[in-house]
This record gives sequence, C-alpha cells and structure tokens, in this order.
Amino acid sequence: MPGPSKRPSDTRSSTVTSVSRLRGIQRKHLMTHAQLVEKAVRWLRRYRCGVVLSEQACASGEMPDAIGWKRACHSVLVECKVTRADFLADRAKSCRQKPEQGVGSERFYLTPGSLIRTEELAAGWGLLEYRRGRIQMVHASAKNLRTPTGFRYEMNLLLASLRRVEVRIQPQSITDFLKWKNRMVEYNRGSLPEGLSPAEEEANVFLEPDLTC
Repeated sequence: MPGPSKRPSDTRSSTVTSVSRLRGIQRKHLMTHAQLVEKAVRWLRRYRCGVVLSEQACASGEMPDAIGWKRACHSVLVECKVTRADFLADRAKSCRQKPEQGVGSERFYLTPGSLIRTEELAAGWGLLEYRRGRIQMVHASAKNLRTPTGFRYEMNLLLASLRRVEVRIQPQSITDFLKWKNRMVEYNRGSLPEGLSPAEEEANVFLEPDLTC
C-alpha cells in the first residue's frame, strides 16, 4: 500500500530547512574584508616586498588595503574586494578616475574566485583570486603604472605612517627606537648580548644597490 502523502506544510518545512542549511554553508565560507586584507599582506611578503602597510591613508585621500615596496622603490598595491558592489564602488573613486594620482607601480585586485572578469579591469591592473586556501595570479599587472605624482603620494603615506609610530612611542623618538641596540652595547660593557646581531648585519634590501624589479 502506498504510504501517506506529504502535506504541503511538510514540503515547505523541508524547503526552508534546506535553504537555511545552504545559507549557513555560504556564511561559513564567506571571506570577510579584514581576512582578505590579511592574506594580501602575506602575499606581498611572498612577492618579495620588504615593507608592507595595510589600510593607511595618504594626502590624496587614497587608503590602500595593502601596499608593499620592493627594491628600487618599486611598489605593489592590492585592493581587496569581497563583493561585486565593493568592486563597482571602487572604480568610481577619484584615484581610479584619475589613475595618474594613484599609488602602486603594480596594481592588483584580490577577490574570491570568479567575482570579476579580467575584461572589467582598468588598463594595466592585475587580478588575484583566493581559491582553495591560496592566492592565484589570474592576470599580471603592468609594472610601470606609478607616475611622479603617485610616487609623491607614496612618500606622503610612508611619512604619515612614521609620524603615527612616533606619536605612539613618545617620549621616545624613532631614532632612539632604532638605536636601541647601541644602548644595549653600552649597558653590556661594549658588546651585544648573546643572540643579537649588530644593526649593520641586519638584512635590509633597501640598503642594497637599486636593481630592476
């Protein structure tokens, strides 16, 4: 004998349960902007940037999600977008409408997979996608996007960031902070404590001769 037929209310309840489960899975795997910025910073480190800053403003009003510098003052900008609305809003910004005022010798968008198409990118921009726990370069960026104006804004961003550091470590100055090893030598009767190397032996790519990136 055929079993009892499902009532309409049972079907509706099952559908609601399935939709709720699907939304729960989507929320679980949704990448937040802050998480994507953190991954951009790590990627810039792997991309051989010796200095990396995130979400710091400059005088032009631009606030890069993440920007790093390689040797020869070569800069790499990464803008993180988690939705298409974010991406479309970013394209309307002044620094995008006037790219000569923007920062970054190289410029990338970083998004979850398949959020934007390469043909939607502004001239010269690259595309990074976060898939299966890693960042993949879908489209390379041009390497000469920064103008002299953009370079000045980058200098402004770096100086503004240094000033924020100086304010936070007052009454100590940045110079005093950088020379702490010299004081350690004085306190230790002319030698550094075991395990510390002299400042002149610290790795610093920015003190090496400029080379093409």
